[in-house]
Amino acid sequence: MAKRNSRTKRSIRRKALAGAGRDPASLPALSSLSELPEFGDLRPSEEQRTAYGRYCEEVQGRDGDSTQLALGCVVRLDRGFPAVLTEKSVFRAEFAARLTKGDFSRVAVGDWVCVRSPQGHDMGLIECILPRTSDIARWKGGSRGERQTLAANVDVVLVVQALEEWRISSGRIVRSAVVARDCGAHVAVVLTKAAQASADLVRDSVGYVREVLGEGCAVVAVDSLEGDGDCEALAQAAVQAGGAWGVECVRELVPAGKVGIMLGPSGVGKSTLLNALLGRESLETGAVRESDGVGRHTTVARRMVAIPGAGVIVDEPGLRTLQLVGHERGLAMVFPAIADAARHCKFRDCTHTHEPGCEVRARFGTDQDARRLEAYLSLASEMRASKATLDPDIVL
Repeated sequence: MAKRNSRTKRSIRRKALAGAGRDPASLPALSSLSELPEFGDLRPSEEQRTAYGRYCEEVQGRDGDSTQLALGCVVRLDRGFPAVLTEKSVFRAEFAARLTKGDFSRVAVGDWVCVRSPQGHDMGLIECILPRTSDIARWKGGSRGERQTLAANVDVVLVVQALEEWRISSGRIVRSAVVARDCGAHVAVVLTKAAQASADLVRDSVGYVREVLGEGCAVVAVDSLEGDGDCEALAQAAVQAGGAWGVECVRELVPAGKVGIMLGPSGVGKSTLLNALLGRESLETGAVRESDGVGRHTTVARRMVAIPGAGVIVDEPGLRTLQLVGHERGLAMVFPAIADAARHCKFRDCTHTHEPGCEVRARFGTDQDARRLEAYLSLASEMRASKATLDPDIVL
């Protein structure tokens, strides 16, 4: 009776999704997707393997049969329907009843799951989401409860920003780094469309990122379209500023066995760069508006893409906004020295702009620290405006 009720609930849910334009039959056939990774390209942690083993033991003890269970990784999400890769196959899956309470799409690309393949059932069934090593997430509103996971178990976040003739979006780069560090991943910056820039702009932009985010943050400038620009001069400018140049250097940021994700707004060239890394035109690209350089969403599904000679990259739709509510610890991790100084200011609510006894201005008041301090103060001020949601253990 319990199995019949569960089957009935899944049938009702499918009909509801179909009525909302989310019919599994309308999704792209997985057999037609050549860029999906192989199971061996992905490596669950020991904690995840242990959790999977424990769940299988629980099922064996409860039902007496765990043979239908498998360890899988969510490699694609189309309109809320996950594609799960196991050692034997890749298939669409839906969620066990206990996972559908509240938000049925809790699972994210990159999640390791325990999935069941019932006999006579046309889809798999995700029964358990295994512990995450990292959780790349953003806050969708002012409340700490409105949190959206973009990808799970990511090792490195590639912050992608287009080089333009007059500026780079430095604030966007820094806030993306804050989110990434707070979520448990390393950070690297990729500056695209370099052929549209001058050597001076490449040099200044690479230098700015390294100055603000620290020398430990890798920066690569790239022209994935191999445009008409003087690439030799641009490459020299990038290297002189302490960065690197070219698609191969981007490939090295995500070595075999690692998972990365590209974060950036639409129109910065993420899909074009992925095509260059793949060595073929596999992913759809689109134009940007000439008036403001804003691009349209050409990536509509979150998916993992296997990079030849490297690891796996999550292709993420462009993000128009990236709020910092709830990421106070990330700010402290990106700017550890400044955050430490803030703890020693005379006043706990010091804004580091005019107050007496400000340790931040005392330690970082020189021209050499100006850019780094400006970036910190800008984000700290934004977070302070939402002080009702701040972590009380972090001093800004």
